[in-house]
Amino acid sequence: MNGNTFRMPAHRLSALAAATVLTAAPAVLTGAGTAHATGDQGRASAAVLRTALDVSLLNRTVNVPLTVGLNEVRAPGNAHRTALSATLDAVDGGRPFAVLRADVAEARADADGSRAEGATRLVGAAVHLPGLPLLSLIEVEQVTATATCEAGRKPVASSNLLGPVTVLGRKTELTAGGTTDVKVPGVGEVRLDLSRAETTSRTAAATALVLKVSVNPLDLNVSEVDGTVTLAEATCEAPPPAREAAEPPAPESPAVEPAAGTAPQGSKEEVELAETGGSSATPYIAAGAAVLVLGGGGALVLARRRRG
Repeated sequence: MNGNTFRMPAHRLSALAAATVLTAAPAVLTGAGTAHATGDQGRASAAVLRTALDVSLLNRTVNVPLTVGLNEVRAPGNAHRTALSATLDAVDGGRPFAVLRADVAEARADADGSRAEGATRLVGAAVHLPGLPLLSLIEVEQVTATATCEAGRKPVASSNLLGPVTVLGRKTELTAGGTTDVKVPGVGEVRLDLSRAETTSRTAAATALVLKVSVNPLDLNVSEVDGTVTLAEATCEAPPPAREAAEPPAPESPAVEPAAGTAPQGSKEEVELAETGGSSATPYIAAGAAVLVLGGGGALVLARRRRG
């Protein structure tokens, strides 16, 4: 077996090396990354009734917190409740006590990746307190509250009170966006805030009525009630804006030869290449040519030795 059986001829070896250099050159210039959009869901909540009251019985010898929430709902997702009454035990001699009764009491919350909304509607409603079984704290014909938050848009909050309002048995004219005080001798007093609405860049909140209550029927200290009652509230928070996908790099613009009399622009190396007719691929072409020359020279020397 001679020594040339497993060796590639010199001229083939040189050609392969040059082809490898020229093929690898474009690979050095490629490469790009892409970022994907991400997002999150918004949030919303709604409630028909919420109380934070302190009930004192028998000259403050017994204190019972009166905390009630009717049709409280929250999102992401979809939530909807329509209970028409809220009752309590242990504040009326062990008998169920109706804090609120209504013809319609709806609370709804919806939220997804683009929008969030909370909404409430209360129709034909009456709120009662312990110690006042025959006299309503407040009676309303209809109240609504809505809060809407969409991604990339300004949130909106609104609340409305329709029809007459009766507070502690008295017809009352309320001031939109203001405060109204109602005092009933021998019963107590109520301060009402109508139609609260607040918004930020991504959140909104609306409340139809907030009542600050201080009631002591006939000043007998049988049942004294202090605290707040909230009717028809809604809140929302917009989902965060989606992150935009990163754009791929723009393709290189074709080279434009400078007009006559205009100095070439670019770095010193680029200017020198332009003046000599070269380009960014010149080093790779030169390397390939060198391999070919060396390979050809080696093949010529080998052939002469064989002839000799």
